[in-house]
Amino acid sequence: MKDEKIATRQSYGEKLAELGDKYKDIVVFDADLSTATKTSIFAKKYPERFFDMGIAEADMVSTAAGMSTCGKTPYVSTFAMFAAGRAYDQIRNSVCYPNLNVKICATHAGITVGEDGATHQMLEDLALMRVIPNMTVISPSDDIQTRWAIEEAHNIKGPVYIRLSRLATPIIYEVNQKFELGKMVQIGDGTDASIFVTGDVVAEAIKAQEILREKGINVRVVDVHTIKPIDEETIIKCSKETKRLISIEDHNIIGGLGSAIAEVLTSKNPCKLERIGIKDHFGKSASAKELLHYYGLDAEGILKLF
Repeated sequence: MKDEKIATRQSYGEKLAELGDKYKDIVVFDADLSTATKTSIFAKKYPERFFDMGIAEADMVSTAAGMSTCGKTPYVSTFAMFAAGRAYDQIRNSVCYPNLNVKICATHAGITVGEDGATHQMLEDLALMRVIPNMTVISPSDDIQTRWAIEEAHNIKGPVYIRLSRLATPIIYEVNQKFELGKMVQIGDGTDASIFVTGDVVAEAIKAQEILREKGINVRVVDVHTIKPIDEETIIKCSKETKRLISIEDHNIIGGLGSAIAEVLTSKNPCKLERIGIKDHFGKSASAKELLHYYGLDAEGILKLF
């Protein structure tokens, strides 16, 4: 893992502008937040293919749905609270029900939004998005994986939700790293525990893994970049090869990563899963670093589990 840090929203904006050259069908929508979501990078390069819809998220998603029927591939962006929350009806009925080719790229997800507080800390989006038929849900963990996810979304013919964060996080992977949709990335092969983790807290799990190794405790970190479809094969494999199973997520423990894993285990190999995340309540206003520590999602909090 490198010392260099970059927010996945920044990686999104840069990759989107890069893809504009390669795929002429891409159009981009934003809801008056393009500087924050980084779609402004695409807008400066391709102003004729960028549409700022103002503070009208429902209209934005519906318009993108319509444009997708004309051969375009819309990438729709705003904060996760407004994308998965305010525009849920339009995502469900105007995008997923007709199975249209719209990509929802939601930034500022989770408690790492920080000081913006509970009203902006979207802790329910994975639950909301993965329950909708036809929707693919991706939650990348670093710059490299995000750039893969943004192009992979274009290769998927149908609705995609990509969860992105405000917080700058370490670069985990090398530029030539290969990822596969629906296939988790296992880091290490320890048998003391499997730590399933997603998004901006993957780096924290890797930090904890390194410290635990020095103490003689060997765990494997499993980066779950695709929440739906979930990688059942790796879940079952880890449940048979390791002594403990732990899920960690910057999300409500109800309906997110932990729930997705538990659903697989109950039907395929019933066993105990420890779910770590936000325990069914709203967030608080503080820095991202303070909140990760408060909710036990940083390396120090993970170490306390052992």
